[in-house]
Amino acid sequence: MNTKRILLVDDNEQIMRGNERMLVRRGYDVTSASTLTEARNAIQEQMPDLFVLDIMLPDGSGLDFIAELRGHSQVPVLLLTGLTTPEDVVRGLTAGGDDYLAKPYDFGVLLARVEALLRRAENIPEKIVRGQFVFDITADVATLDGVDLLLSQKEFSLLLFFVQNEERYISADYLYEKVWKQAMGGNSNTLKTTINRLREKIKSSSYQITWSRGEGYCFEKE
Repeated sequence: MNTKRILLVDDNEQIMRGNERMLVRRGYDVTSASTLTEARNAIQEQMPDLFVLDIMLPDGSGLDFIAELRGHSQVPVLLLTGLTTPEDVVRGLTAGGDDYLAKPYDFGVLLARVEALLRRAENIPEKIVRGQFVFDITADVATLDGVDLLLSQKEFSLLLFFVQNEERYISADYLYEKVWKQAMGGNSNTLKTTINRLREKIKSSSYQITWSRGEGYCFEKE
C-alpha cells in the first residue's frame, strides 16, 4: 500500500495535533514540525508528498520556506494560516503555494483540499468512465446509466477499485487494506456488508461481484 506522507508545519500545538490525529485516521503517514528548522530537518530525512504549512512561524515565514523548496521540489503546499485578507491569499499563492485555507476552518474542507492536491500531484483524472459507470472523483459520486448510485464514501472507493481491476481476483485482506487504509484484522464482516450493499446497488448493470474460496473477490461481466 502506497501511504501518502504529509508534513504539518504549525506552531499552534492544539491545531497541529488535532490535524495530525484526523489525518492519521484517514490513513496518512503524518510528521509534525513546529518550526521551519524542524521542517527542514524532516525533509532531509524524507520528502513528504504534501506540506500543510503555516505562514507565521517562530523562526521565519512559511513563504520563505516555499521559495527554498521550489528551488528543488514541486511537492504541493497547502497554506493553512490565520492571515485572511485577499492580499494575503494572493501573496501566498504567488509565492508558490498550491492552495490556501484560512483559520478557523472545517476539518472536512481541509481533508478535501488535501485529497485534491494529492490527486492533482498524481495526475489522477477528475472523472473516470468505464462502460455503464461514470465516477466523479472530486465528488465521490458514481452513476450507472446516468443514475446516481447513492454510494457511501467506502462503497464508492470499493466500486472504483473493482472497476479498475476488472476480471482480477483480489483477496479480502488486500481489498480492505486498499479501501479502509488499514489491516483488516477481525473486520471481515465490514467488508462483506459493504460488498453486499454494492451488489444490490449495481444489480441492474451487466456486472457482478463474485467470490471464490482461496482466490477472493472478482468484478466481472455476468
